[in-house]
Amino acid sequence: MPKVSVELIHEVLTNNNLEPDMIQAVLKQIEEQAAAEAEAEKANKEPTVKKQFVLIVSDPNGTIPDQDYVGWVAQIPEDDSVTETMDRLIRATYEYNISKKGRKYPCKTVGEACEAVGARFLKEQSIAIKNKIPVTVVKTDNKIPEIESDF
Repeated sequence: MPKVSVELIHEVLTNNNLEPDMIQAVLKQIEEQAAAEAEAEKANKEPTVKKQFVLIVSDPNGTIPDQDYVGWVAQIPEDDSVTETMDRLIRATYEYNISKKGRKYPCKTVGEACEAVGARFLKEQSIAIKNKIPVTVVKTDNKIPEIESDF
């Protein structure tokens, strides 16, 4: 939609024999809307900060070895068991692999499935993969150390 000046709108309203009070009210409302849109545009132009997902694994007993692990974040319905997560991903991958694109580029690993299987196949199995690229898993003992200070 082309931008129209306030003067042109004023001229058109005047030519249509509207009352001066009505013209002023319409122009005031247009100016308020234009100011609101300008503010919204200004807010949208600020650069967004890219974020990264990290899985934090609680290991208070120290049973996980000190190695680097990677993982993916998945989302399933709240009422469903988390033990079904891998079954859902596997079923979605099977459905993807029998599709035209899947026959051409089949998924053979969990990583490939998380990257390539489309939302259509995942949604049918009530699972969503939140990150296509694996993220680093950070191990913690689930405790915040006490800080000695002079407060």
